[in-house]
Amino acid sequence: MWHTQSIQQVVEKLKTDVDRGLTTEEIQKRLEKYGLNKWREQKAKSIWLMFFAQLKDALIYVLLGAVVITLFMGEYVDSIIIMLVILINASLGVIQEVKAGKAIAELQKLASPKALVKRNGSIEEVSTEALVPGDIVILETGRLIPADLRLLETINMQIEESALTGESVPVHKNSQSTLKDENSALGDRINLAYMSTLVTYGRGLGVVIATGEETEVGKIAEDINTNESKTPLEKRLDELGKLLGKLAVGVCSLIFMIGYFQGREVTELFLTAVSLAVASIPEGLAAIVAVVLSIGVTKMSKRNAIIKRLPAVETLGAVNIICTDKTGTLTQNKMKVSAFFTPTTGTAKLQEYAQQPQVKLLAKAMVLCSDATLNADKSSGDPTEIALLQFADNLKLDRETWNKTHKRTNELPFDATRKMMSVAIKNPEEKNIYTKGAVDRLLPKCTQVLLGDKVVALEENQRSAIEESIQNMSSHALRTLAVAYKPITNIPPEENWEEDLIFIGLVGMIDPPRTEVKPAIAKAAKAGITTIMITGDHKETAFAIAKQLGIAQDKTQAITGQELDAFGEDELIQNITNYRIFARVSPQHKVIIVKALQAAGNTVSMTGDGVNDAPSLSHADIGVAMGITGTDVSKGASDMILADDNFSTIVTAVEQGRNIYNNIKKSVLFLLTSNIGEVITMLVCILAGMPTPLIATQLLWINLITDSLPAIALGMDPDSDDVMQHKPRPPKESFFAHKQGWRILFGGLVIGAITISAYWFGFYEHGYSPFDSSIPDEVLSYARTMAFMSIISAQLFYSLAFRHYRQSIFQLGLFSNKYLVAAIVLGFLLQLLVLEVPVLRKAFKLQLLDGPGWLMALGMGLVPLLLNELLKAYSRIKSK
Repeated sequence: MWHTQSIQQVVEKLKTDVDRGLTTEEIQKRLEKYGLNKWREQKAKSIWLMFFAQLKDALIYVLLGAVVITLFMGEYVDSIIIMLVILINASLGVIQEVKAGKAIAELQKLASPKALVKRNGSIEEVSTEALVPGDIVILETGRLIPADLRLLETINMQIEESALTGESVPVHKNSQSTLKDENSALGDRINLAYMSTLVTYGRGLGVVIATGEETEVGKIAEDINTNESKTPLEKRLDELGKLLGKLAVGVCSLIFMIGYFQGREVTELFLTAVSLAVASIPEGLAAIVAVVLSIGVTKMSKRNAIIKRLPAVETLGAVNIICTDKTGTLTQNKMKVSAFFTPTTGTAKLQEYAQQPQVKLLAKAMVLCSDATLNADKSSGDPTEIALLQFADNLKLDRETWNKTHKRTNELPFDATRKMMSVAIKNPEEKNIYTKGAVDRLLPKCTQVLLGDKVVALEENQRSAIEESIQNMSSHALRTLAVAYKPITNIPPEENWEEDLIFIGLVGMIDPPRTEVKPAIAKAAKAGITTIMITGDHKETAFAIAKQLGIAQDKTQAITGQELDAFGEDELIQNITNYRIFARVSPQHKVIIVKALQAAGNTVSMTGDGVNDAPSLSHADIGVAMGITGTDVSKGASDMILADDNFSTIVTAVEQGRNIYNNIKKSVLFLLTSNIGEVITMLVCILAGMPTPLIATQLLWINLITDSLPAIALGMDPDSDDVMQHKPRPPKESFFAHKQGWRILFGGLVIGAITISAYWFGFYEHGYSPFDSSIPDEVLSYARTMAFMSIISAQLFYSLAFRHYRQSIFQLGLFSNKYLVAAIVLGFLLQLLVLEVPVLRKAFKLQLLDGPGWLMALGMGLVPLLLNELLKAYSRIKSK
């Protein structure tokens, strides 16, 4: 048992090198032997199961019943056509489900956590799936444990193991412990760390002892349910579909009753009513939404915005406030020390006082109190700490010698509440505690100051000089960090580490804004989205950057966390939107800010990267984690991950979210308009006492042609140029807002009217009226062909009108949506196939059209589109 063995025994057994890690060749061998570090995946549904799931619908059962009835009556052609339509519909549903599933699987891979490991003598970040037994894993606060580990080194390490043991209290780990009891409980094995648990404090080193299904959590992985629930949008569409279904069944039942009392043939009437119900219910909505969402989020991932939860896409379109960190998101995250201050030198540039002893001590303290690495152009760790190492290099100081001769014996890791980090260092000549951190937290802990080579009491004039230096650096957008020390003989209790310190000095670091951020902020503002900066930096530093980027114009728009605490809850909600900068805030303040903004009626996006950012990310409408600097905890709590940690990617994601939602809306409105057109055609003709204009098989064919290809193609419409020129959509806004309900009704009425007109023309062309008591079968068949061709051409052409609610199809570019053009062309080709192939023509009871018939069918088909274009032109003129 691993927990009963010493570190040396474990390392020898696994044949690994603690300092250099495994070689590439050895990793490959072990991957072949142990497999990938992942649990057995849930068995994917087979194609057949997906297919039969498509048939689990009440109306499909009725249609299958209709197949049996038509077979019994000897109408074999009708039964074959109905059966083929059922099978084709189900097949299309399976194709859409498979496509959506593949896209989501790819996104899950992109969002999978990474592990920091030693391999081939260097430190690298790899996918957790690539870990093998023997890998040396570096552990930090905020990282998930990527596999089962035997701990090799622990420094104040605490791990939260509730995912495995159910105990919410973090467990203190000790790598040096060796347990004697082989059967000790999992929670008592303090020298082991388990997959899927979380480092909440400290840091350490571990060697992988088990991966995948061999891990403790992998043994119970089959009990873990990973099924995705439907998004709110899909649920709303399901509800809409059920409502429309009830209305459609009601209308079709009414048609059946009217036809029955009119003395129409019952079997034909039954088939027509059922077929109309199937055709008028947009049962393909959910599948189309799933496909459009999955294609959309895959496209977003290629632009560095990885969507973890599909509901985020819908919410993105409604975001009107983006709360963002400064460092790394608005700025380049390439910190550089450009100035420093010591009581001896005052504020100085790098080239000045480079060899002054106190400046050397300032750099030395910063280097020793750091967990980052920097070798030539390779680095790892926090960008701020990397900048401090570079500071020492720029002063031409010997970091390597310091690291060899000064041993770290203990430490207090950085904490977001304390905003400080302390290390106990000893060498043959001295034993000190070095503390670095935020100046406003560290300075109150200092009682003395180093002045030249003397330690003197920290007087008021010295404090004033330090604060003046901070103010000066902050006004130039420099981020400040201070360092202090105190000599010790023995390691004091933790609560005394950061007391009675001797102030050494501070540095000012510049992190230039990203060049693409300013235009992105302006673009967001034009779209009705307010950008708010939330940072731990000083108010002066934050305002300098915010003004430069166009976030704020006046210092009254900035507030500190301390000032925030003075507000009552109601007062904060009333005033929260007056501020654009929140400086010197803690992670707890972030939650308060999010809740206040939401209470004021806003839809809020919040960025974060640390462990303590998880609550604010969870509370925000859209939690956005940093993909590069973010901890596993922040990524787990988020809805979206920025692969490039860039603010402009958030704005791009909002734009994409709006476009995806708009495309889904286009598909929904098109389907509803087409279905209303079919219902109106049938209802008016039957109420008027005409023969039914479309028979059951024709209705099912119309449903197959128009409810699939054009609807999906509309969902893949190119991004709209003006989507970011409008205010955010209210979260609960209906699809029918902004007169879209009237647009659907208008379109349906026009399609119904032109179909009835074409139907009437079919009789008129042969000298008959649809109200005649005796109509030859070939004339009725010809009139139905006219209605059949007209309604499909109207719906196919009219799909172009839904590409934009105001812009003309010529402004958009007639061929700019190649998928839609292809769908329309394919629809017409399939129609020609049905009409021109004798067997199919006979099966669908159609007649060949003459010249005037074709002219009428195609001409009438263009009418809804042309009317819509005229209404758009009127709307554009009126808006000007």
